[in-house]
Amino acid sequence: MRAERWVVKLGTGVLSTAGGSLDLHQVENLTRQLIELKKKDIEVIVVSSGAIGCGMEILGYSKRPDTIEELQACSTLGQPFLMHYYKKFFSSYGFHVAQILVTYFDLDSLSLRSNIRKLLEYLLLKKTVIPIINENDCVSYEEIRFGDNDRLSSHIAVLTKADRLVILSNVSGLMDYSNGEKKPIPFVDEIDSRIEKLAEGTRSERSVGGMITKIEAAKIAVLAGIQMQIADGREKDVLIRIHEGETLGTLFRVKNDARTFGADSQPLPKSQRG
Repeated sequence: MRAERWVVKLGTGVLSTAGGSLDLHQVENLTRQLIELKKKDIEVIVVSSGAIGCGMEILGYSKRPDTIEELQACSTLGQPFLMHYYKKFFSSYGFHVAQILVTYFDLDSLSLRSNIRKLLEYLLLKKTVIPIINENDCVSYEEIRFGDNDRLSSHIAVLTKADRLVILSNVSGLMDYSNGEKKPIPFVDEIDSRIEKLAEGTRSERSVGGMITKIEAAKIAVLAGIQMQIADGREKDVLIRIHEGETLGTLFRVKNDARTFGADSQPLPKSQRG
């Protein structure tokens, strides 16, 4: 019987300090939690943002630049910086990291999609290896302008037939603002127009997406029979507590008749390319 499989997406806000630099204490904290999941016999795939933010720090940007060339430069400089610290912290536990850079175009190719799936399946067999995936921003025009790792993480979850997708962000889940109150919605059983209207875009100077893209990611995951959870990445031991069944953030639950698409051979549906 196959082990339980999680895809964990780490957002820029979760990995950054208030000033926008890489939060090394937080990276180390999340590394520890991911290792604990591995020790509980959970297969873990990480989808990590943060490369452009790291590059912005290196080049001295105070807010996300506008031009493609600037964004590509930030990504090119920031990606090895980000992976250096993942390698450092995972190595301290005896684990290795495997970097995989993809675009939506890779996942839209039948042959490349199959190759990525086979590679991930092989890496997951290695008990001390953590695959870390990011968009290949430095060569991808459309992904930098419109892409986001929320939807990418949902496509990876579908591709690998994951059991759960966890998106860690700097928000506590989907919030209900009705009746003049701000309350988290613990469970969503159907993504209808009301749920979509609750989504808000990000105001961050260092990231893209926001709740809108997380709702889009949830649609993709739930359609494939994968439950998805949005939670605050700075909650103490958030991943361990989710594993233990604690109600944190917002869980998008799967219906009994949910169908699976595209895990083995089909390209991305046109409406889900980002």
